Amino acid sequence: MLGLGRSSARALWLGNGEGPGRWSKEAMFYGKSADGIECHQCPNGCVLGVGETGRCRNRMEHEGKLYTLAYGNPCAVHIDPIEKKPFFHFLPATRAYSIAAAGCNFACLNCQNWQISQVGPEETDNYDLMPADVVEQCARNKCESIAYTYAEPTTFYEYAFDTAMRARSAKIRNVWKSNGYIREEPLRRLCPYLDAANIDLKGYDDDVYLRLNGGRLEPVLATLRTLKKENVWLEITNLVIPGWTDDTDKIKKMCAWLVENGLRDTPVHFSRFVPLYKLAHLPSTPLDRLEEARSIALGAGLRYVYIGNVPGHEGENTTCHHCKRLIIGRKGFAIVEKHMREGRCAYCGTLIPGVWT
Repeated sequence: MLGLGRSSARALWLGNGEGPGRWSKEAMFYGKSADGIECHQCPNGCVLGVGETGRCRNRMEHEGKLYTLAYGNPCAVHIDPIEKKPFFHFLPATRAYSIAAAGCNFACLNCQNWQISQVGPEETDNYDLMPADVVEQCARNKCESIAYTYAEPTTFYEYAFDTAMRARSAKIRNVWKSNGYIREEPLRRLCPYLDAANIDLKGYDDDVYLRLNGGRLEPVLATLRTLKKENVWLEITNLVIPGWTDDTDKIKKMCAWLVENGLRDTPVHFSRFVPLYKLAHLPSTPLDRLEEARSIALGAGLRYVYIGNVPGHEGENTTCHHCKRLIIGRKGFAIVEKHMREGRCAYCGTLIPGVWT
């Protein structure tokens, strides 16, 4: 892999002055109107005039077409345990080759990766790593999956899509860590190559979504429904932020919606908030609030509910929903005990929802 600084990389976007360069590609989903180029990638629906860039900072109008500037130029490349995403019911104790390109279609006040999500690719130090290279590096490092993560993969969709197709041909799994803010057409186009997705359901209040993240709730709920219909393995993360997303009534409504929409067996991770970025003045989430959220979810009928960012808490463990015995014990990202056979509880034989092999 070749690490390139900002100044040396500029030509890879701009090319020779006559068109986009190596690190750009025509977008897959856009249209034209009297007002300019309309991006059809996410619900933001940016309309771009000559030379303008969208809210995600990595889609640009050029000579009447829309181009992504986030193609083959990840700013983050790491190997992670799959549990870090978090996925608890998808290939446990395996490794994910994780990539991210700069940009995001949200502007979350609590973003933990704001240094790469709230800037464009020209402001980060990037690798020159095309889709074929990602697949090769993943195989060489003996990783079982490629994770599109850290920033928002919806905004580097073309790069992720082409990589996912190559990975599928190489029998490597693809996992998507996302805010779920994507339109239905690009999502359905991706699903045949997507093995698992962890979606950040950032609350259950449209006003909070707008003020906290700069987006809306309903498109995220639509994404959850689509992933369920397309049989992509799904897990959900809800970050419990004091004063923002810790309202118990809203948590009850969110859990009721999940059950009503056929997501009873979908793992839900209630994660502890740590003061960061524009919410650095807030306290960390009290443990009792996380435990209360988990209790609400279990009481609503959700079968697999976890507490995240609290290493060693019993809420990290997987318990069989039938016999209530511990079947996977965790501490942080590590599995410390496992009592399953071929996707079933080793004690009572109940099938445990997930992708285990």
